Amino acid sequence: MSEPGNPMPPTHLADMDLAGRVAAVKALGHQGFRAKQLSTHYFGHWVTDPAEMTDLPQSGRAEFVAAMLPSLMTPVRSLSADGGATRKLVWRLHDGALVESVLMRYPGRVTMCISSQAGCGMNCPFCATGQEGFTRNLSTAEIVEQVVAGARMLRAGELGGADENAGDTASALRVSNVVFMGMGEALVNYRRAVAAIRRLVDPVPEGLGMSARGITMSTVGLVPGIDRLAQEGIPVTLALSLHAPDDELRDELVPINNRYKVDEALDAARRYFDATGRRVSIEYALIRGVNDQSWRADLLGRKLTERGEGWVHVNPIPLNPTPGSKWTASRPGVEQQFVERVRAHGVPTTVRDTRGSEIDGACGQLAASTA
Repeated sequence: MSEPGNPMPPTHLADMDLAGRVAAVKALGHQGFRAKQLSTHYFGHWVTDPAEMTDLPQSGRAEFVAAMLPSLMTPVRSLSADGGATRKLVWRLHDGALVESVLMRYPGRVTMCISSQAGCGMNCPFCATGQEGFTRNLSTAEIVEQVVAGARMLRAGELGGADENAGDTASALRVSNVVFMGMGEALVNYRRAVAAIRRLVDPVPEGLGMSARGITMSTVGLVPGIDRLAQEGIPVTLALSLHAPDDELRDELVPINNRYKVDEALDAARRYFDATGRRVSIEYALIRGVNDQSWRADLLGRKLTERGEGWVHVNPIPLNPTPGSKWTASRPGVEQQFVERVRAHGVPTTVRDTRGSEIDGACGQLAASTA
């Protein structure tokens, strides 16, 4: 269903499960088995060019492919950082909306950060996307196509920083990890985001054949969405963007906290672990003089250990400041003290490796500057 005034893109093969594709292919006057052939080209070989699909009848092939694999995204801008190991991309969608994704090579793996919405309605004041406001939800296929496009770029050798020890292993040649940490709150776009996850993890040719354990769903703490995701039977990692352990500050930093308080969000995160067995990540952007005090580290540690052991991991993130913003990253010494205080409560804590700071790395910055 389209949002008022913001029409969704044409239906794409990746919007449908295999049964839906068979029905769509038949509706176009083709035999049902063509759905599997098309799916193999797209999900198995990341191909959309009819000229490469020689197993399809030549007569009417271009029109058939165009109907099932319509163009969804046009590359607008691409910037590299970290010696070529990070690639930040801006895409223009069919209605002119701009979204970002980031391709990052690490030793032994390639991670892609993708967007689930054009803009975001959560209005977190330190986030560039939040300040741009909400445009529309992305379709399932628009979410999936970001990953497929990243896979194509990787295969074409467009991402530097190759892991010398990986050689031509699968981890070096394909996107192994996907994080829903780009533009938007994925649990607001729940149905399409979960369908996209199914496309990512379903075996080829139904999907990309990724491991669910390599996928992370980030949320600012929409409790009903967390509980719903826990029942999907897909063991993705949940990342809760907490950013403050006390309601007074979190009401300001993460406005949804006015509806779902810190304790409610943490209880939902614990339920997610109980349902899936997947350790939850707590994301905590360290903001100088705002949320980086030692007493807040202690409060965070206590709140997490009160809910048990072994269920959670904390990722403090040095804030990637946006131009003109009053918010900036904590000093290194303060950051280290915060980490040590959380660890003192027995909570595993690892400072996130930030990427792309020299290329408008904060989510939403590059799209805003491009617009």
